[in-house]
Amino acid sequence: MTYGLLVRPFLKFLDSENAHTLSLKIGSKVASTLPGQKMLGSLYRTPSLPINAFGLGFRHPLGLAAGMDKKCEALPLWPSIGFSWIEGGGITYHPQDGNAKPRMFRSDSERALVNRMGFNNPGAVETRKNLLATKENGSWPRTPLALNIGCSKISMRDNKPEDDFIATLHQLWDFGDMFVINVSSPNTVGLRNLGDSNKLDKLLSSINEFRSSRDMVRPVLFKISPDAEDDEIGMMVDIAMKNGIDGFVAVNTTTSRPMPTSTRSRRAFSESGGLSGRPLRDRSLEVIRLVYRRVGNDYPIVGVGGIDGPESAWDAITSGATLIQLYSALVFNGPAVVKKTIRGLKRKLHQEGLTNLQDAVGIFSDNNR
Repeated sequence: MTYGLLVRPFLKFLDSENAHTLSLKIGSKVASTLPGQKMLGSLYRTPSLPINAFGLGFRHPLGLAAGMDKKCEALPLWPSIGFSWIEGGGITYHPQDGNAKPRMFRSDSERALVNRMGFNNPGAVETRKNLLATKENGSWPRTPLALNIGCSKISMRDNKPEDDFIATLHQLWDFGDMFVINVSSPNTVGLRNLGDSNKLDKLLSSINEFRSSRDMVRPVLFKISPDAEDDEIGMMVDIAMKNGIDGFVAVNTTTSRPMPTSTRSRRAFSESGGLSGRPLRDRSLEVIRLVYRRVGNDYPIVGVGGIDGPESAWDAITSGATLIQLYSALVFNGPAVVKKTIRGLKRKLHQEGLTNLQDAVGIFSDNNR
């Protein structure tokens, strides 16, 4: 209520990226103290709906999607507003400023964002320092942390993507509870070409070899593009399983666009970059069902794309997702969307006569709705 009446109208007057930066700075500041965390916790207390995946326990299935906390600078904030897990990043080995501004645009009427950020981040070495400082000052979140790993532009240019991914994993392996391999962002030139069968096999084989050399076991997930054809997705899933990938994230942002319904939407959708939010929902569900029918319960799926409440969350889970994420809905609906979603999921389970969330995973995966 407060977000919709007071905060959101103010943020609408700001450039999308400036609004993002300001919100992150304020939220991080509030959550940096124990009283602040307790205040947020009392406002956004979210019920428990436990589920297990990747050898980890989750208080409920809903996590923060990658891109919101690129620098992993606000880690204490996300559990304070109800998220049960966090995906930080994307992170590349080399520091990057990203693409030229403006590079983030929003469509309020469509509940959609368009971004072409381009993996702007301080690089793996600096991110490691930030994560270490968070641990040492006692602010480490009591929730699983996934780290989204991309590839530096300079390494793409020099045709050395494997070296970039491995160098980043080497820096961050001790800090992530799981890692997401991202070759599906549309905002780095040539990145999606790594989904080619030979290139992907070489990359994931290198990552698997690196994992085998480490003492600590960490789940590694593969993030899928919604713009790939269904047979391409099947090929990538098969290559990923062959190379020891533990699960999948479906999906990344899309370069396709819906029909705009307002002038502002028309402007936003005319910009290049990846679209997220409500218009991505149908394709996300298609890909979740496609992957689930191929892998079953052996490889957990993280569903992301257009989730903004109980109905869309339920659709993702019953299509085959064990865990779910959101980002755009946090921008448009505010932090209360987390507890609203989990409360609604608990009601859905009761209505279906199910006793635990795992029983709902994939029950409608054969639907083509």
